[in-house]
Amino acid sequence: MSSPVTILVVEDEEAISGLICRALGRQGFHCVAVANAIEAEAEIARSPPDLLLLDWMLPGRSGLEFAKQLKRSRSTSEIPVIMLTARAAEQDKVQGLDAGADDYVTKPFSMAELASRINAVLRRAAPRDDSEILDVAGLTIDPEAYRVEAAGVPLALSPTEYRLLLFLATHPERVHSRARLLDQVWGQDAYVDERTVDVHIRRLRKALGASGHDRLIQTVRGAGYRLSARE
Repeated sequence: MSSPVTILVVEDEEAISGLICRALGRQGFHCVAVANAIEAEAEIARSPPDLLLLDWMLPGRSGLEFAKQLKRSRSTSEIPVIMLTARAAEQDKVQGLDAGADDYVTKPFSMAELASRINAVLRRAAPRDDSEILDVAGLTIDPEAYRVEAAGVPLALSPTEYRLLLFLATHPERVHSRARLLDQVWGQDAYVDERTVDVHIRRLRKALGASGHDRLIQTVRGAGYRLSARE
């Protein structure tokens, strides 16, 4: 029998974290609650969770700053994060996503909605077979052959454009900031600025344009880019 998914709830209001943990427990999740970023760091070091539910307004270090810290570290960058907050303005959502959050849930929310969001984020974060051929709306990426085809026609991509497309395709529907793309595609030690990402996105879209697959690469204003087959 597989072990239950562990959710780390970082929420300073005990009544709220208790309610969340009881509800998620009934859904089959294992829930651990802490009250601030310092306690969360200790818990992650002791036993990394499968996902974080992270309140924005925390004492000391805010949830937004803690999310940025997690995404900057290679040891924690792949832990999915869902922000929980009463801040519902569009700019707040952009800030949360730009900090690296995988989803953004505004208070008040239903427990059914929260469980559904958690399951959706976990599905997107599930590790893939590196040799698995990806197909997105007729765009085929073969990692073993290092080949990309659009409707069966091979595309000529530079190595960087290929890595950029592969990363976006293996993390679909998620908004990636330019800083995150630089870290994941170019590497943390690369001496390039964020405008480099925009240049390669334009080149990638141009390469995909003949088959109409340039529409898959979407710009999220103020936040970054995502690959999505949704209209």
